[in-house]
Amino acid sequence: MSSDPHRPSLDPLTVGVVVVAVAAVSSSAPLVAFAAAPALAIAFWRNLLSVAVLGPFSLARRRAEFRALTVGAGRREGLYCVLSGVALAAHFATWMPSAQLTSVAAATALGATQPVWQGLIARWQGRRLPAAVWAGIVVAVVGAALATGADFGASGRAFAGDLLAVTGGMFAAVYTAFGERARATISTTTYTTICYGVCAAILLLVCLLGGVRLHGYDGGTWLAILGLVAGAQLLGHSMFNYALRRVSATTISVLILLEAPGAALIAWVWLGQLPRPLALPGLALLLAGVVVVVLGGARTPRRLTPVPLPADPAPLAD
Repeated sequence: MSSDPHRPSLDPLTVGVVVVAVAAVSSSAPLVAFAAAPALAIAFWRNLLSVAVLGPFSLARRRAEFRALTVGAGRREGLYCVLSGVALAAHFATWMPSAQLTSVAAATALGATQPVWQGLIARWQGRRLPAAVWAGIVVAVVGAALATGADFGASGRAFAGDLLAVTGGMFAAVYTAFGERARATISTTTYTTICYGVCAAILLLVCLLGGVRLHGYDGGTWLAILGLVAGAQLLGHSMFNYALRRVSATTISVLILLEAPGAALIAWVWLGQLPRPLALPGLALLLAGVVVVVLGGARTPRRLTPVPLPADPAPLAD
């Protein structure tokens, strides 16, 4: 799994950690689909509770770093943290409703177009993309078109969910691009606290303006929200970060794509939900294209990383 001669060989603990991480991130969309609450409210509570967990720790240990982001040159990194939080709020506001409108499999796979959007952002920034990345982008776009086309002919609600999932993947790429700038000089805990705090504040404002109910849910829904925080938000990607000690970042990036079939399996067993048969070839083609983008980008001097994978634990978007 790791081709780096300087990395330690794989051990059973690392393999187990990766399995747990894939299972944790795969639970995200099924939990959103299960929860009897508006998707925007779920997104708000998910981020607020994450800040409640991470905030005290980061404020206690990084107080000077927080102050540095408000003066002088540090304001630029502080601005990147805020912009990342805005993009993350847009991601949650689009991707999480998609999991309640379309199938879990479609929402997860179409949201996984994030590396494709990051490749296009890199090209817009003037970076030259290798032919393999362009080929992967084309394959992914064709797969997405096939999958959404299958839903368009069957259900307007599912088609709207597909479009929201693709849009969520785009905003996830923007979130990552700003986060990459911010994390060039500041710690993950500081960045995460600011980013998630801004995201929660924006989602709260949207919920209040839109009259979205933020309380009065049943116990199962609150357990689902806590599961999102503990699983996908805190545990899953922290485990991936641990595995980076023995597994290359490119391999981790590809393994994260197992979230799509993992989420589909959980939704089938738990919720009795299956994607439309006509959408399956498109979803498979989409994921194959994303894998090509990830592997093709990894061969360039400036790697197109599909998700930020810092050294210290930091939860990611989904």
